[in-house]
Amino acid sequence: MKSKAYRQHLVMMVKAPKAGSVKTRLAKGIGAVEALRFYRSTTTALARRLDGGKRWQNHLAITPDEAIGHPVWPAHFARRKQVRGDLGHRMQALFDDLPPGPVVIVGSDIPGITQGHIARAFHELGRADVVFGPANDGGYWMIGCKRQPSVPALFERVRWSHPETLNDTLANATGLTVAMLDPLEDIDEPEELESVKDWSGRVVLPSLRLRNGFTIHQSNTLP
Repeated sequence: MKSKAYRQHLVMMVKAPKAGSVKTRLAKGIGAVEALRFYRSTTTALARRLDGGKRWQNHLAITPDEAIGHPVWPAHFARRKQVRGDLGHRMQALFDDLPPGPVVIVGSDIPGITQGHIARAFHELGRADVVFGPANDGGYWMIGCKRQPSVPALFERVRWSHPETLNDTLANATGLTVAMLDPLEDIDEPEELESVKDWSGRVVLPSLRLRNGFTIHQSNTLP
């Protein structure tokens, strides 16, 4: 029987909303202030949209440490500091340290994520050891881990922000059962922002046909 402490855990990785420190690639094209506006509106809307209530425990993994008390964060989300190190070290620490139950980690700047995606990720972890949401640039917008019977080391020798980021991580998952969700786009370039500017800060998304051929629905249930 599962312990009463066993929960599904959703973690959003967030940065302090400060001009010049978020969406730096995007800022090169549209300016630091506009990049901050995009990041802040997307992060706020995404936190509200992905709030699973009793379905899963909501966590924010926040950097830098002094931003943990920033008023922009939802008051009822659990907050924790990110450890030092590269993205892999920080995500591995979340998998290692969170209370019992499957963990799904997402970025805070992918405007197309819905509760349906998160529910599907946890559903897949009922049969798979690891689940990915691939991105079109060779990385991934989500990674989840069952963490049973043990927590695998998934991030050794991964090249971050690289066309082989997903493949490098998959190489560490040899021998594990892996599931994949639909691809979504991270917004790093001005032309990518143009395609989402009319809805990226909305809590409820319309049904949209994206350039990659996939459709975003506002459904909060399993696809």
